[in-house]
Amino acid sequence: MLEQYLVILFVKLAVSASLATVLARPAAVQRMLLQEERTLGQRLRLAVAFSVVFGTGAATRVLSRNSYQAVDLGLEGSLLCGLLGGYVTGLLSGVLISIPAMINGELLTMPLYASLGVMGGLLRDLAPAKEDVWRFSPFFDLSIWRILRRKDYWHSLFHLSFLCSVLFAEFLRVNLSRLFGERYLHVLYPSWPDPHPAAVLCAYAATLFSVTLPLKVWNNTRNERKLEAQQALLSEARLAALTRQINPHFLFNTLNSVSTLIRINPEQARAMVHKLSNILRRLLRKQESLSPLRDELAFIEDYLSIEMVRFGSNLRVEKEIDPATLDFLVPSMVLQPLVENSIKHGLSSKVEGGSIRIQSQTQGGRLLLVVQDDGVGITEDTLATLFEQGIGVSNVNERLRVLFGHDFRFSVLSNPNEGTRTEIEIPQLTAALAAVS
Repeated sequence: MLEQYLVILFVKLAVSASLATVLARPAAVQRMLLQEERTLGQRLRLAVAFSVVFGTGAATRVLSRNSYQAVDLGLEGSLLCGLLGGYVTGLLSGVLISIPAMINGELLTMPLYASLGVMGGLLRDLAPAKEDVWRFSPFFDLSIWRILRRKDYWHSLFHLSFLCSVLFAEFLRVNLSRLFGERYLHVLYPSWPDPHPAAVLCAYAATLFSVTLPLKVWNNTRNERKLEAQQALLSEARLAALTRQINPHFLFNTLNSVSTLIRINPEQARAMVHKLSNILRRLLRKQESLSPLRDELAFIEDYLSIEMVRFGSNLRVEKEIDPATLDFLVPSMVLQPLVENSIKHGLSSKVEGGSIRIQSQTQGGRLLLVVQDDGVGITEDTLATLFEQGIGVSNVNERLRVLFGHDFRFSVLSNPNEGTRTEIEIPQLTAALAAVS
């Protein structure tokens, strides 16, 4: 008899963890778990979600005529809903969860569950900090230790109150069932005469851990979502820092080009100042992490118009752009540093100048961008440490890593006196796909 009863209690704990996992799966519930302050509509939706899951367990027990007693966690669900959502949520969930039992004639279920839902809301209000609800531990010796050694009075007293409240809820259910009979209130309690105190202790412990396990499961979900949010914020901060790094670098070099033109040809310099104003307008605009390829090419067009005046016929630009790629999203300012490197390090030292070819195409369902020059090339020693030197290439590589993780390819191929070819391969991403991701 005792062994069978203990098996039922263990099944109850397993069902508690399973129901908590089921509730934590929907994204809407995850968002509500992350929120400590909720609107009335959000509290009602939270109550309905809890009621559907825990009410299904109660209905299963009723329909099976108590064959599956361990799946009925209505008391625990009502208390938990009040703890997480407050009075209204706890009261409503208590009422809804108790409906299957009420239909079965267990008339004390609704008043008890509704009251425990409100009690959960009261515990929530008594918490010194809302995070204390999630940090609850069933091991009361830890709370006593905090009081005696750390003098953490309020937080520890709340956890002790939490513990006593859960035990009181089970005590209330057991004694109401004894007073009025199991016909009016179902309870999972030793049914044989004079049960051993250990069996009674196990009954109370099962209820306590059936409340604690869902809190731990949901808290893990909350922590995962918080880590994801913090990682996203960190990525945005890194991208913003990289953008702030490259913008002054680009502006400094562009101003040098304009200053050269002022000495050589003032009329052309004035025309180039207008081009520069267009460039500055783009830079001063709110920078997005991704922008359409057509915008990046327009930006390159303004930049090259300045450089072509400076170099004259010694700089030739060729473009092989697949029209189908123009609306694909690419990292902002991803091409300009590569074009600048080709001019500054590849062509500027060649007396006869040279050409730059910019290509875009789709390849195996991915976007391929190529910047190629026929300049002086890069030595093998320099090429081996290229990604650790300078601002341009290392900046582009870092931004690609932040945006795409390992789902990109960035390669620089070069031979002395033959030129340099830089390739970027990234996923094909449109505005619609970016919004979804």
